[in-house]
This record gives sequence, C-alpha cells and structure tokens, in this order.
Amino acid sequence: MSKAKKIILIVSVCVIVAAAALVAIFMPDTEKIYDELNKKAQPAQVVDFEEKAEGAIRVMTFNVRCFGLENLPRKAREYYVAETVRKGMPDSFGVQEATPTWMKYLEKELSDKYAYVGVGRSNGKNSGEYSAVFYLKDKYELVDSDTFWLSETPEKPSKGWDANIKRICTWAVLENKETGEKYVHLNAHFDHQGEEARKNSVDMILEKAKEYKDLPVVFTADMNIVEGTEHYESMVADGTLKDTKYTAEDTMDYLTFHDLKPAENEGRILDYVMVNDKFDANVYKVVTAGVDGRFVSDHYPVYADIVIR
Repeated sequence: MSKAKKIILIVSVCVIVAAAALVAIFMPDTEKIYDELNKKAQPAQVVDFEEKAEGAIRVMTFNVRCFGLENLPRKAREYYVAETVRKGMPDSFGVQEATPTWMKYLEKELSDKYAYVGVGRSNGKNSGEYSAVFYLKDKYELVDSDTFWLSETPEKPSKGWDANIKRICTWAVLENKETGEKYVHLNAHFDHQGEEARKNSVDMILEKAKEYKDLPVVFTADMNIVEGTEHYESMVADGTLKDTKYTAEDTMDYLTFHDLKPAENEGRILDYVMVNDKFDANVYKVVTAGVDGRFVSDHYPVYADIVIR
C-alpha cells in the first residue's frame, strides 16, 4: 500500500471514530426519553384488547401521530404502533396522520397480514398524510375503493371551506372470501381548525354512508369533534350512523386523545367507530394499556367488535 493510501485510510478511520463519538455524545437516549414521557402519560383506566368473539368483525381507528412527541422521535414509536395492530388483529382499521414514512413502515411490517387502500392527501398519490384503510388480505377481497376530499371539489386534491389543510376520506368495500358477506369501511380525519369544514365533513360522510343502504357500513375517524358537541350530535341525529360506544353491550367511557397528559384531557373524545343499522356492536374499547406498558401515540387506538345483522 502506498504512503498516500495509508494516510487516506488513517484519516478515514479517524473520521469514522470521531463521528461515532459525536453520535454517542449528542444522540438523545430515546429509551430514557420514552420512559420519562411514559410516566406522565399513564392513564386512569388501563384497558387492553379483549379476545374477539367468534363471528365478530373487529374494526379499529388509530391516529398514529405524524411526527415525534415532545423530544421523542417518531421512529422510537414504530415498533409499538405495529405491535398494537398485531395485538388487536382487527379485520380492518383506519389510520390518521399516516405520513408516507409511516405508510412505508406499516406496509413493510404488516404486509404478511394486511393490504391497504389509500392515497396521500396532498396530491392524491404519495404526498401528504394518508387516511388509509388496512384489511386482512387473506380473509377479505377488495371489491371497490376510492378516496375523496372533504371539500367543495371532492374528486380532486383540495382544501374545503375554512379548513386549515386538505382533508380526505378513504373507503373500501370488503368481501369475506369464505362467507361472501360484504361491508364498507369509511375512514377519515377532519380538520382541526375549520368549524364550517367539520360541519360539512359530517354531511359528506353521512351522504356517503347513505349510498350503501343495502350494505353494513362502518365509519372510523379522528373527527376533531368532541363528543356531545353540536357537530357530533349532527353526525348521530338521524340514525344513519350510530356511535358503538353507546350501542355496544360491553363498553366504556374514557378520553381518546391524551397528548401525554391524560389527567389534563378529561372528556377529549375525538376518535370514533360508528356503524349503520346493518351492524350490531358487541364491544367498544379505548385501548389505553399501550405495549409493554408504554404509550403508543398521542391518541389511543379505539376498536369495536361488530356483527352483521
């Protein structure tokens, strides 16, 4: 080896060692950060997934939180999000705040069990957050699916009314490969600021649900609407969709959005599983237990076990 090559090699090794040392010094200890944040995020009610009854369909809504939480990077929660799905094993579930990075991860980790439909809200392709619907691919055949924007021009990427950002609803018609039974899963994320946008989003979802008067319909969402307020009441007023929290035999009452401070967010129920009259609800649960005792997102996943009438 020439003298010049030896010098280059020595310099390269020194650079690598120095970089590793800097990483060790300045890289945050995510395990320690997670544990500290977890102490603040302990729920008053600890509830985990129950065993699903034979013949029931489990549906879930899950806002996975687009980025980090305080100084905890998003990547530190990846395993816990995927493991939550594996623990619950819903027949279908809707996600909110699923960035393209999240979607790549979830597709990779869950592809042995799940397929999904959905697009990024920014361009209708792969840019912006998804409100995707995942479903058990060995159990269900995808019959039909699409995405529409919660706006005056639902057929194209657009921001509606007074909304702060573009919002979408993704839907899928699923057919049980063994029984031939079908159901429709609608999944959405309403705007967090626009009052008129939320009001009109309610109307759009109800209109879409009514299109399937002969099929069971489930709607999952982070509606950014607190239970009991005007727009929530508008959603359930005519009975097109009913909140499984109030129709399930086995149910509970607890906040769904904790923001790492459950004690300060009492009553913050923003996430819903609603069904039409072709479904009966057996179970409604807000899963607060997390994974290995750790919180998973700033929202709790919410699921319902439902049965086709």
